[in-house]
Formats: sequence, structure tokens, C-alpha cells
Amino acid sequence: MKQFVIIILFLLQGSLLMAQQEKRYIKKGNDLYSQQKYKEAETNYRKSVEKSPDAQKGKNLEGNFNLGDALYKQKKFADAGTQFNQLAGASTNKALTAAAWHNLGNSFLENKKLEESIDAYKKALINNPKDDETRYNLAYAQDKLKKQQEQNKQNKDNKNQDKKNQDSKNQDDKNKDNKDKDNKNQDNKDKDKQNQDKKDQQQKQPDKISKEDAERMLDALNNDEKQTQDKLKNKKLKGAKLNITKDW
Repeated sequence: MKQFVIIILFLLQGSLLMAQQEKRYIKKGNDLYSQQKYKEAETNYRKSVEKSPDAQKGKNLEGNFNLGDALYKQKKFADAGTQFNQLAGASTNKALTAAAWHNLGNSFLENKKLEESIDAYKKALINNPKDDETRYNLAYAQDKLKKQQEQNKQNKDNKNQDKKNQDSKNQDDKNKDNKDKDNKNQDNKDKDKQNQDKKDQQQKQPDKISKEDAERMLDALNNDEKQTQDKLKNKKLKGAKLNITKDW
């Protein structure tokens, strides 16, 4: 029985030592945090969590909470969100739970996860309904989400209108191409008809001759006519000299 008491005392001494180390690392982390040395503060907060007697149970609330803050300040929003989410689920203290949900909402908001941030802020207000800062952040996130949804709708409407305009333009271009094709075909038909009419007209008209050829042909005709007349005249003259003997 005596030996059992000694073991218990030894365990208690170890727990007290670890608790002292935990507090020491938290204090050092807080000093660094106030100097905006967030990376170094993170390191000390992590050591405080490791030295916590409840490290395996995740019940080092102060160390874990401050670790989440240090991560948030370094813009490691996803890691910070993980810390605050674990705290919100582990703590039985409503004030601490509300703070964890609040900071989780901030992490989601910075990560542009608006719907998740709204949900976190609502849970924070359930645990602390009088927190005006959380109420303000909730209204801010809701307004931002509404504007985002409106913008998405506008972008979708614009995209649909652009598609409609493009389809209309494509149809107009298609109609124009068809019209141009029809006009070209008609032009070709008109051209073929003109060529055929010209050809027919050329076939119907006599071959054109030069002025000189026409004069020569006219002179030749005149000469032929003169020769013909001379022959007829000669025949008459010769005919007048014939002696016709009548049988009385």
C-alpha cells in the first residue's frame, strides 16, 4: 500500500512538471505573439500542447486556441480552421466554444468559404447570443454571399446572352453566305444567258465587212450590171439588122 502511494505521488509530480512546462511555453508564445513573431509563437504553442498532461485528449484549450490564432495570423487559414474546429467540438465552456466558432468563421471567410463561415458564426451566436462582433461578421458574410450569388447569376445571364448573340450571328452569317451563293449562281446564270444571247445575235447577223471591201463589192456589182446592159444592147442592135424573109 505504501509503494502504491509513492507511485501515485511520482505520477503527480510528473504531471505538475509537464503543466509547468506547458505554462512556460504558453507564456513565451504569448510574448512572441505580442511582438508579431507569429511563426516563433506557433512553435512555442505547439510545445505547450506537447507538454500538456491532456495532450492526447486535446484538452490543452489555451495552447490549442492560441496556436490557432498564430496560424491565422500567418494566413494559414485551413490549418487555423482545423484547430478552431477541434476546440469547438472539445470544449464544454460556452464562452470558449463561441470564440472557437467565431474564429473558425473568420478562417472560412478569409478562405472565401462564405457558406461555411455563415454556419460557424451562427453556431458562435448560439453559444454567445450577445456577441455583437460575431453578429456583424455574420451579416457581412451573408451580404457578401448574396452579392456573389447575384454576380454569378449575372455572369450566367451574360454568358447565355453571349451564346444567344453568337448563335444569332452564326445564323445571320449562314443566311448571308446562302444569299451570296444564290446571288453568285444568279449572276452566273445571267452571264451565261448574256453570252448565249450574244452568240445567237452574232449567228443571226451577217459578217461585218470593211468599208473598202464594201466599195469593191459595189463597184463589182456595178460593173456586172453595166456588162449585162451592154450585152442586152448589143443583142438589140444585132437583132435590128436581121432580115426576116416572109413567105408571102
